[in-house]
Amino acid sequence: MLDVLIVEDEPSYVDALKITLEPEGFLVRTAADGRTALAAFEANVPDVILLDLMLPDISGLDVLRAVRRQSDVPVVVVSAKSAEADIVSALELGADDYLTKPYSSRELIARIRANTRRLADTGDRTLVVGKTVLDPSRYEIRIEETAFSLPRKEFELAQMLMERHGRVVTRETLLERIWGIEWGDSKSLDQHIRRLRRRFEKVEGAPRITTLRGVGYRLEP
Repeated sequence: MLDVLIVEDEPSYVDALKITLEPEGFLVRTAADGRTALAAFEANVPDVILLDLMLPDISGLDVLRAVRRQSDVPVVVVSAKSAEADIVSALELGADDYLTKPYSSRELIARIRANTRRLADTGDRTLVVGKTVLDPSRYEIRIEETAFSLPRKEFELAQMLMERHGRVVTRETLLERIWGIEWGDSKSLDQHIRRLRRRFEKVEGAPRITTLRGVGYRLEP
C-alpha cells in the first residue's frame, strides 16, 4: 500500500483526491499547510508527496526545499499555476513531476505510480557509453574524474538515453516509460532534458543530447 501525503489547503480538492486515491488502495494522509506537512513528513516519510504551491503559511516551494534537504521521496507538484516560470522553479528545486489543475483522475493515478515505481528494466546494471558511467546503485553518473548525483527523473532519462545511445528515443516513449502515461502536457520532460543537457555540457568528454524536433532525443558519445 502506497502512503500518499497530500499537501493542499482547499478542502474540496482534498476530498476529491481522497475519493480518487483510497479506492485504488492508497493510504492517504493530508496536511492543510506547509508546517503541518513538514511535521507529518518528519514523523513518517511517505512514498510520494502531492504538493500544492499556494499554501496559507509557508509556500509549497519552501516545503519542497525542506523535503529535499532530507530525502529524495518523489514529489508531484499539483498546482493551478501553469506559467513556465513556476514549473521551472519547482523542477529546479527537485520536484519529480508537475501536474496542472484541473487534471483527470486517470492521469493523476498514472503519474503517482510512475513516480513511485523502481527502475524495473535495468535494475542495478551499470551502463557505460564512451567515458560516461551510469551507476544505478548511487543514482550517479561518472565521467572520468567527475561524478555527480542526479534527481530521480533526470537519472531515469539518462538511463533510457544511455541504453539506446546512438538511436532516437521518441518523446512519446520517454513520457510513457518515465511519467507513466501519454498526455499533451510535456513541460516536465522538456525541463528535465534541459537540465540534464546543461549538466553534461559542463563536463569535458560528456555525451551530447541532440534534439530531433518534434520526434525525440538521441544521446551521442
